[in-house]
Amino acid sequence: MTKTGVKMKFIDKCKIRVVSGRGGNGMVAWRREKYVDKGGPAGGDGGRGGAVYLVADENMSTLMDFKHKSVFKAECGENGGIKNMNGACAKDLYIKVPVGTVVKDIKTDKIIADLTENGQKVLVAKGGRGGRGNARFATAQKRAPQFCEPGEPSIERELFLELKLIADVGLLGMPNAGKSTLISRISSAKPKIADYPFTTLIPNLGVVKKRSGDGYVVADIPGLIEGASEGVGLGHDFLRHVERCRFLVHLVDITEQEPLDNYKKINTELEKYSERLSKLYQIVVLNKIDAVDEERRLQIYKKFKETTSDVFEISAVTGENLTELTDFISQKVDEIDKVQSDIVVEEDTGAYNNDDSSFEIFKVAKDTFIVQGGKISRLASVTDERNSEQVIRLQNILKGMGVFDELSKKGIKDGDTVIINHLEFAFYSDEIYG
Repeated sequence: MTKTGVKMKFIDKCKIRVVSGRGGNGMVAWRREKYVDKGGPAGGDGGRGGAVYLVADENMSTLMDFKHKSVFKAECGENGGIKNMNGACAKDLYIKVPVGTVVKDIKTDKIIADLTENGQKVLVAKGGRGGRGNARFATAQKRAPQFCEPGEPSIERELFLELKLIADVGLLGMPNAGKSTLISRISSAKPKIADYPFTTLIPNLGVVKKRSGDGYVVADIPGLIEGASEGVGLGHDFLRHVERCRFLVHLVDITEQEPLDNYKKINTELEKYSERLSKLYQIVVLNKIDAVDEERRLQIYKKFKETTSDVFEISAVTGENLTELTDFISQKVDEIDKVQSDIVVEEDTGAYNNDDSSFEIFKVAKDTFIVQGGKISRLASVTDERNSEQVIRLQNILKGMGVFDELSKKGIKDGDTVIINHLEFAFYSDEIYG
């Protein structure tokens, strides 16, 4: 419980929706100034829409922030103006996530980023390009273009975020093995400690200072029990958080009836969960030596030395032998390199795909057809039906996109009505194909 009485929850998985900003539309305008003859086109370009980035931040430790806000929208670019004034570009949106966050596209189920370094960023939704104003279409042959371009659309995506904590050393052990007590003695972490199973409900991170002055990060993982890899108990939810550790410190409670069996059970769960995890180097730490007699202590120590080489005996409560243990851990942190991520990151084409040229045609009456589509709708939005040049340009674009071919397949006849957004016109094949 916190001081306010609210129970904190560790969030390491979440879904978010990101929406980039659309580009602003170009402008159709004309230069009209006193004493300036034939001023010509002066419509400005639309501004670029804001892009959306995810940025790894070492000051965040969970995905809790996304529990309260899961939709993130960048601003749209401004439309172009008169006198060749371009619309303002929108600011990009940067969303902070914890270091160690894996990003997956829900639609394609592909991993698109693994943010393992502080400040590392990834573009997840590109902002739409601004449309060109009519001044950009002026040529020697066409000095007074009556049309402009719409801005590119926004990109909307659903992303799945999964946190895998970045720690140098992972503390493993059965419930009540003393992991929380150990991490509280060797670091500044202040985990909840009590004499009942599953006291630790969330992973705790602590920074241990070395004699050289720098430090390393230790992760206290909630206790594992037999069947954890299949979802039994709490530990299975957090096994992913030790996958990035350099090595493991396996804490064993020697006051238990069969401490060696408990040690083997946890290693079996590691092997079932991940082959790489099971092959990580382990330091075995026999805890609570202050609570057993010398004969049993020696007997247990000999059994573990037959199984593994690096075995330490400590009392996390009294502090006995802690200095020797931390010195050895510090030495191994220097010797063992960081684990290289085996996560395969796919090329993220979805972040750049502003193409919305697909369309649909609906026959709503005997002689009426409705055409819908992102690009088509945007083109219609910058088309004035009273301006013949703009209408002809729209028709040429529709022809190039294959809209009229699809209308013919749907059975349209000369004189039938075609509706695109606010535009309504009669279809005549000789005007299109003649």
